[in-house]
Amino acid sequence: MTHKKNRKKLPLLAAFLVSQFIPWFLSAIALFISLWVIVPAPTMFLYPLAVGAPEISPWLVGINTIALLLNLLRRHQSKVYIILSICNLFALILGLLPLIQFPAANAAIATQMQAVLGENYLAAVPQADRAQLRPQPFILADAFRGIPIRDVRIDRAIGFANPDGVSLQLNLYRPMQIGKYPTIITLYGGAWQRGNAASNEDFSRYMAAQGYCVVAIDYRHAPKYRFPAQIEDVQAALSYIKTHAADWEIDLDRIALMGRSAGAHLAMLTAFDSSVLPVRAVVNYYGPNDLSRGYNDPPFPDAINVRAVLRAFLGGTPDELNELYRRASPINYIKPNLPPSLLVYAGRDHIVQAKFGRSLYERLRATGDRAILLEIPWAEHAFDAVFNGPSNQLALYYTERFLAHSLKSSDYQRVK
Repeated sequence: MTHKKNRKKLPLLAAFLVSQFIPWFLSAIALFISLWVIVPAPTMFLYPLAVGAPEISPWLVGINTIALLLNLLRRHQSKVYIILSICNLFALILGLLPLIQFPAANAAIATQMQAVLGENYLAAVPQADRAQLRPQPFILADAFRGIPIRDVRIDRAIGFANPDGVSLQLNLYRPMQIGKYPTIITLYGGAWQRGNAASNEDFSRYMAAQGYCVVAIDYRHAPKYRFPAQIEDVQAALSYIKTHAADWEIDLDRIALMGRSAGAHLAMLTAFDSSVLPVRAVVNYYGPNDLSRGYNDPPFPDAINVRAVLRAFLGGTPDELNELYRRASPINYIKPNLPPSLLVYAGRDHIVQAKFGRSLYERLRATGDRAILLEIPWAEHAFDAVFNGPSNQLALYYTERFLAHSLKSSDYQRVK
């Protein structure tokens, strides 16, 4: 009989322990993750937390709210629950920070877009294309369910060059319907040392579904292959694309270059200096543009060791290779009549600091070039790795409008 009573008590004991454990567990996890909204990562191991925390802020708000309510219901049982409630409230405020800052950031970029491109800058874009654009800069439901992406045609691992025995490949993303499309050529980031054409594939698939041909290209990596090998590979890819444009349904009169981080650096160099193809627009996501200044003014904390990355890419320091650093810096190629540029930088970036994006923007505007700076105050480097996060939703909303204006406008002369 005693044995049976003990068996009945076990589920009750388990339920009691779970009921006590859940508030503690939720509170600890939510507070730990929420702290990374404001705390910079000291190492690359922790960097994903600093990147991801602001991008899951809607989730953090929900989790912190639940944990706060659970602890408030138990506040009469122990002072511990009062302390936990205070921690939950603090974590909730941290989780809300990106969402609180969102309206001001959105208003600033909306004003810039109209000032640079015109008050009604999408008027010349066909109605069918305008109808496909995201309706709002931030859609809360998408933050939880993901950004919908329609089916597209994908051709992967197309070889375009074989320099020094290194097989370079590209991926091709196209709408389902056969046609002739404006084209976005994308270059991945990775400190010039890692990555491949499949990086950021959600973006490539999304833009292809919006009526673009997207060509994601590869390049050789440092430290084995140093600059200018990467630019040579980009030019080889562009030549190959030009040769196969008709087969791939590419409109060579409507080409944009886009890159992230190291890829943005290569995209800017190509568009600002010389290109095998005419470039109608450049999209730069947090790209380094003044390498000497970047070496001499690294971020703090410096999780990636920026100076080591630049030495691996270029083979030495600015003092040793001053001319090479100058040649490798897109900011030194700014001149009048460059293609319009969209510059997307993260306000809390601890790899490519936002101030470098501001300097690039000011130099472009000083020469009369059209440039738009989209600065996301709460975001870290590579924020768009979380494709449905608030930062990428904001960036994507204006990126697709910038590209629609640049590549889909019926008035070609107006956007040249």
